[in-house]
Amino acid sequence: MPTPPPTGPLVTRATLAADLRSLGVRPGETLLAHSSLRSLGWVNGGSVAVVEGLLDALGPDGTLVVPTQSGGLSDPALWTAPPVPEAWWETIRDTMPGYDPLVTPTRGVGVIPETVRTWPGALRSAHPQTSFAAIGPRAAKIVEDHAPDCRLGERSPLARLEAMGARVLLLGAGYDSCTGFHLAEYRIPSPRVEVGRPVRTPEGSRWEVVTEVSISSERFDELGADFERDRPVVRGLVGAADTRLFPVADAVAYAERWLQTHRSREEWVTDDAPASRRS
Repeated sequence: MPTPPPTGPLVTRATLAADLRSLGVRPGETLLAHSSLRSLGWVNGGSVAVVEGLLDALGPDGTLVVPTQSGGLSDPALWTAPPVPEAWWETIRDTMPGYDPLVTPTRGVGVIPETVRTWPGALRSAHPQTSFAAIGPRAAKIVEDHAPDCRLGERSPLARLEAMGARVLLLGAGYDSCTGFHLAEYRIPSPRVEVGRPVRTPEGSRWEVVTEVSISSERFDELGADFERDRPVVRGLVGAADTRLFPVADAVAYAERWLQTHRSREEWVTDDAPASRRS
C-alpha cells in the first residue's frame, strides 16, 4: 500500500514568522510560548524552523521563553504511568542524577522547548522540576534566582514575566498548558505538599524534600474558556495551529479570582506527580 502524502499546510520558517506578525507578535517583546509542533502542519525543518520563526518575529531585541520542565525528577512513589515496585523506590531516590540545567532534558512539554533549551545562547533557570529557558536580551533577568522551593510562584520566572509585561503565546496548545495560571495558585489559599527530587551538590547528587504550594491544572481548560470570553485574547492561525496571544498579567489576575470562586479543596487534584508518569 503506498504511503499517503503528508497533510498540510506546508509551513516554513518564513511563513511562521509572517503568521506570527499577522497575529500581533511584536518585535522586541517578551513572549512565553507553549507549543505543539504537530498542530502546525508539515513544518519544513521541524522544531528548528519553529524556533527560528519565533525569533525572527521577535527580532534581536525580543526574548523567547519556554517551559523546560523535567518532571521525571520526582518521587517514584507518585509514578503511576507506569508505576514502579515499591522495593525500588529507595534505590531510585538514592541514584537518580541531580538536576543540571545544561544537561537534564525536558519531559512532557514537547520538542520545541527541548530545542530552545539546547539553542546557542539559551539560559535556563535552576529549579530541578519546573525550569524555564530563555533566548534574548532579557533572558538572564528572567531565569536568574529561580528559588528551589518555588516551582511556579513569586520567586519563579513567571512573576518576572508578569512584571515586565510579557505575553503568552499558545501556539497550538490549550489552556491546560498555560503555566501563568499556576502563579495565581500561589496568591490564594492553597494546599501545601512535600515534594521530593534529586539535586546536584559538589559532593554529588542527593535526595531533597521541600514543602511547596500544591499545583493543579485541573479545570484549566474551563478557566481558559471563561478568560477568553471575558478578556481580550487575540486568536488566529499560525500554520494550521489555532493560536492565542494575551498578557501574562491578565491571565494571572483573572485566574486568581476564578480559582477562588470555582475550585474547592475537595476537588483539588494535584500535579505533583509529573504528567508523563500519571495515568
